[in-house]
Amino acid sequence: MQSKPSRPSTAGRTPARRKRLGVLGLAAAAILLSGCTEPNFGAYKSVTSQGRSTFHLWQGFSIAAVIIGTFTLLLIVWAALRYRARKGDESLPRQTQYHLPLEVTYTVIPIIIVIALFAATVVVENKVTAEPPPATLIKVYAFQWGWQFTYPSRDFASPTPGFSIRGQTTQNPEMLMPEGQNVRIELQSVDVVHGFYVRQFNFSRYALPGVQNFFTFNAQTTGTFFGQCTQLCGLYHSLMWFRIKVVTPAAYQQWLAAELAAAPIKDSIAQNQAIRAQLDAGVPVKPDIGSGVK
Repeated sequence: MQSKPSRPSTAGRTPARRKRLGVLGLAAAAILLSGCTEPNFGAYKSVTSQGRSTFHLWQGFSIAAVIIGTFTLLLIVWAALRYRARKGDESLPRQTQYHLPLEVTYTVIPIIIVIALFAATVVVENKVTAEPPPATLIKVYAFQWGWQFTYPSRDFASPTPGFSIRGQTTQNPEMLMPEGQNVRIELQSVDVVHGFYVRQFNFSRYALPGVQNFFTFNAQTTGTFFGQCTQLCGLYHSLMWFRIKVVTPAAYQQWLAAELAAAPIKDSIAQNQAIRAQLDAGVPVKPDIGSGVK
């Protein structure tokens, strides 16, 4: 006579105390995970139009993750409660397998989700890397341990050299940009690998020696925003800060005209200051940084 299948012995069943600790652990995890603020989910809304596209993509990914995670958790909890061992019932529940419609469903739906997220990523990346006609060109040079922002003359396509704003270690140089206009940035390092990062722009790029990285900013809000180097580049890496100041187009043109007029005098002063700062820091003097990189 065939015996009826039964569950394994319940002698090693988890004590009630462990169950209570498990419930408390789940509650604590829920509280910790709720620390992500909605609807930002811990990210900046961004000042630039490109960064806002990235922010909206991040929102979409986060919301999708919350929905899928919640649905999966509910299925796990339902299965654990529905098919849990009951006191006095030693029999095994009915075993089910090869449910073709269900298997097709949970295979196709994740594929559709991945395709949708991939398509959204491609669309946003194309917006971030697009090169619309620029109104202003700024060349950004990173060096140990500071930044130089070189502005061309009024017509950015002109071969006429403009002027440079430099700063290193604790000087925190400031780069001016017009609001609501496409600003083309040419980024390069003159020595080692650096990182150009502006947290409120949701933007980061490598500054590589011998390689020019091109990207465009279109700031939608005036104000001053802080940036820093994000690649460990030497002794004073932690002091490689800079500021980006976004002003109205009229204020930008007025500032640009004044700086172009005073460029010869300021260039000479900046050269001496840069060399003195490098000597005080105990690093080899780079004359190309002191005199400006064109």
